[in-house]
Amino acid sequence: MATPGVTGGRGARSAQPGQFDAFRLASRGEAFAGEVDVARRPRVVDLLAQTAAPAIVSWRVEGGHDAFARPMLTLTIGGRLPLVCQRCLQAFEAPIERRAELLLARDENELARLDAEEAEALLASMPLDALTLVEDELLLSLPFAPMHPEAQCPATPAQSVGPGDLGPKQDMPSPFARLAVLKKGAGGTFEE
Repeated sequence: MATPGVTGGRGARSAQPGQFDAFRLASRGEAFAGEVDVARRPRVVDLLAQTAAPAIVSWRVEGGHDAFARPMLTLTIGGRLPLVCQRCLQAFEAPIERRAELLLARDENELARLDAEEAEALLASMPLDALTLVEDELLLSLPFAPMHPEAQCPATPAQSVGPGDLGPKQDMPSPFARLAVLKKGAGGTFEE
């Protein structure tokens, strides 16, 4: 069944998400695309802010070959996801854009060889699931500690904050001031 409104380049076709033969897609230079509500994906849902709105991500899988004529897939994902800002603990929408080029391996030995070449590789000896690939790449693209842009975060003070500052400057003693006092009391020397 075709997905309406999805177009592609040479040999592209539209399809519902599901199983596909990656080597066949690569050899024909075909592509397919769609959208998914990642708030319904089990590995992603716990990383999102709890909202009633769907978290729609657009995706496209395109087959082809790299510069060395090795079969590969290009996976592109994009959308806006509700995340929790680790600075103010408020929900915000974060843009997600990712493009991954994945070389295809026929077996574990080929996968190990491609990994040793520091290439992103994927074992494709069996049919692949498009939504699992999308979910994998989405997990790789999520920030470890998501935060609003500073200018939009309610927790950021209105005054200028420099890099490395945690907030407005306050008269706080240096953590090493006490050490200096101890050092002077010990005759200025420490035994190592």
